[in-house]
Amino acid sequence: MAQFSAGESTLALESAGAIRSAFHTIERLRARGAEGRGLSAGGLDLLIRLSSGPEGGISIGELAQAAGVSSRNVTGLVDTLERDGLAERVPDRHDRRSVLARITPAGLAWLESFRRPTQVAMATVFRGFTPAELTRLRHLCLLLVENQDRLDQYMNQAHSADIHPTSSAPESAERHPRG
Repeated sequence: MAQFSAGESTLALESAGAIRSAFHTIERLRARGAEGRGLSAGGLDLLIRLSSGPEGGISIGELAQAAGVSSRNVTGLVDTLERDGLAERVPDRHDRRSVLARITPAGLAWLESFRRPTQVAMATVFRGFTPAELTRLRHLCLLLVENQDRLDQYMNQAHSADIHPTSSAPESAERHPRG
């Protein structure tokens, strides 16, 4: 790693590697738990979003945007959830051309049965962390997301102006994570 960093500090690269490893650990755990119950990790994420969304349902486009995936991907996930009786498509009361997805009572029951084992697994993964450390970890992760959003905006602006910057993105003026 020192060779890659050209003799400069490797702390940021090491931190990124640690975050990547932690992410994969959590994702493996989530995927194993969801698949063991017949649902992909993507289907689980969608079901959770539907459970906390408006009672009338959420559009495929809104679900896709919230999940950071394509509408086509969400359509496939909704198809699967609908086939399994966990979600349903309903007409949008405000726009006859639009269809919304919403969770079914069976979907709510599925989530409730998944909740307790998930809580136990997360408690095990985060064993040894104090509440203050978990709060700090959450804060730091949200700060990473915020910084990445800023970098994306910077890169998109540079790309749209057909500029290829050679320096790093500007420093963040604020350091308050969302959520």
